[in-house]
Amino acid sequence: MGARKQVDAPPAEFAEAVSQLRSARFRPEVFVEEMPAPQRIAPHAAAVSADVTVDGDDVATGRLVILYDPDGNDAWQSTFRCVAYVRAAVEPEMVTDALLGGVGWTWLMEALADRGADFQAPSGTVTRVVSESFGGMADDDATAEIEIRASWSPVPGPGGLVDVTRHAEAWGEVLCTAAGLPPVPPGVVAMPTRRGQRGR
Repeated sequence: MGARKQVDAPPAEFAEAVSQLRSARFRPEVFVEEMPAPQRIAPHAAAVSADVTVDGDDVATGRLVILYDPDGNDAWQSTFRCVAYVRAAVEPEMVTDALLGGVGWTWLMEALADRGADFQAPSGTVTRVVSESFGGMADDDATAEIEIRASWSPVPGPGGLVDVTRHAEAWGEVLCTAAGLPPVPPGVVAMPTRRGQRGR
């Protein structure tokens, strides 16, 4: 039995990345919890989901998946890959702005830079969605959302280690920006993740 456990144990590099993911700190408006990770994209994967709640309303949601292939992946240019999703409600008139897609992508690039999360091979899309109601629902207001789907490869730091914490916290920052939350003032420390606290 002991030998089987040793065979099944995840690689130390991936286990450390999962530990870093769990230690990431987010704003108190962000509720983060672990979720099942996709099993067929990479040999090893971990994932979290998040909701941004303001005054009892969910204003943004997202997912972050950490993929690891010890043999490396040519498309990733790395052994690690971050895959992120962010969706947030926006004012309907914003989706007509041709610059919104570029702005959404800039949120991610700036968040990674602000956190010192070095990366390479970024890829992704920014989608604007507007929904109008008709017939029996004609009185409902139009709604609009922005969706950011992105992936990038973390660049190892000194010692050849990837700092997943920085990348996770950058994703959390994008969630809050998309939700329209003001930036945290300098010197204010983010609160620990409230995993498992919703509904209690």
